[in-house]
Amino acid sequence: MTGDTLKLVTWNINSVRLRAPNIEGFVTQEQPDILCLQEIKCQTAEFPEKTFRLMGFEHFAVSGQKGGHHGVAIASKRPLEQLDTPDLCREGHARVISARIAGVDIHNIYLPAGGDEPNPETNPKFAHKLDFIERLGNHFEPKANDTTPRILVGDLNVAPHPNDVWSHKQLLKIVSHTPIETSGLEAAREKAGFNDLARDFHNDDQKLYSWWSYRAKDWAASNRGRRLDHIWANSAATARTDATSFKIHLGWRGGWKPSDHAPMSVRFRSTRIEPAAVR
Repeated sequence: MTGDTLKLVTWNINSVRLRAPNIEGFVTQEQPDILCLQEIKCQTAEFPEKTFRLMGFEHFAVSGQKGGHHGVAIASKRPLEQLDTPDLCREGHARVISARIAGVDIHNIYLPAGGDEPNPETNPKFAHKLDFIERLGNHFEPKANDTTPRILVGDLNVAPHPNDVWSHKQLLKIVSHTPIETSGLEAAREKAGFNDLARDFHNDDQKLYSWWSYRAKDWAASNRGRRLDHIWANSAATARTDATSFKIHLGWRGGWKPSDHAPMSVRFRSTRIEPAAVR
């Protein structure tokens, strides 16, 4: 891929402070330019910027939350302009953050898990999830003459495709793969004009997972995964992505105190070459 390219990573890290060593190891090995993290589990002021600066990241957009729940962050080696937060979460949780980096709008999302009962009438958490999904589609619906490249990443807590789960049949009544969620998320994605890069770059008959439960004694052997994490791009951004670069970094689901999610990455071309820093 020619031109100025950036490597973007999304990762539900399940506590940014606890798993700082995991992030440092990943950054050393993979050298990302942009990290989009979900479930950081700290308040905004508690985000460990010093640790990230030592890794080469100088620019941050962080939305944390009191009580150690939720939280999203973007760490970038390139300058960023923090954008207004889309109104997607009716509960006011720290689940969304957006920034413009190298001419591309990056939206980092941590969509509600939805609890255990897939019934919006009896389960408020599931009703919240469905409302969030509907708002996502409505908010990002393309406006006339809008050519802004947009990439949406994050833990969307839905595995929409039959081969995004270890057993389509057995998980049809399990939250994250119920028909109301999968059809709702796909409808929102299409309404918003995003392409699902994982399925753009991989055949539909290929199994793709990014999450494996902590409950499994040997997650790799049982391999009962789900693709809950996503990278979407609108047409302007898709044209700038490297079709060979999409990767789920399975190895980082293992090791020392791992997150139950694996990081996912893609490369895209900047819409402009930034001027060199004045020395």
